[in-house]
Amino acid sequence: MKPIARTRRERAHLVTEAQPGLTADVAARQRRYLIMMGIRVLCFGLTIALFVAGAGWLAAIPAAGAILIPYFAVVMANGGREPADTKRFQAYEPRLPERYSLPGAGRWPAGSPGTDEAPGAAPRPGGHIRESGAERQPGNG
Repeated sequence: MKPIARTRRERAHLVTEAQPGLTADVAARQRRYLIMMGIRVLCFGLTIALFVAGAGWLAAIPAAGAILIPYFAVVMANGGREPADTKRFQAYEPRLPERYSLPGAGRWPAGSPGTDEAPGAAPRPGGHIRESGAERQPGNG
C-alpha cells in the first residue's frame, strides 16, 4: 500500500457553535486593521501624486479616503467577540404552568373577604357586604 502524501494540513471540524479562540479573533482583527491602513497609505500616496500632477479636485477623492479610513479601521478593530450570527440565539422563555384558579373562585378573588359560605353556595343578597343583626331587622332598610 502506498501512503498518501498530504500537502495541506487538514483542518479540524467544529462540532459546536462556540466562537473561535481569542488569539484567532485578535489575529483576524489585526489583519483587517493592517489591510485598511495599507489602503489608507495608498490613498495618501495617490492624493499626493494627483495633486502634483495638477488633477485639482480629483485629488480630494483619495484624500477623503485617507482621512476617513482610520476611523473605520479603529472601530472595526475594536469591535470583536460579538456573535457573528445572532439568528441562532433565542431569548429565554421559561415554560411556566398555566395560572391555577381555585374551584368556585368566580367571585371576587377566592370568594369575598370574611364570608362563611361554602364554595358553590348561592351568594347572599347584598353582595359581599356583611350586615349586622340590627341591619337585618325589618324596617331598617
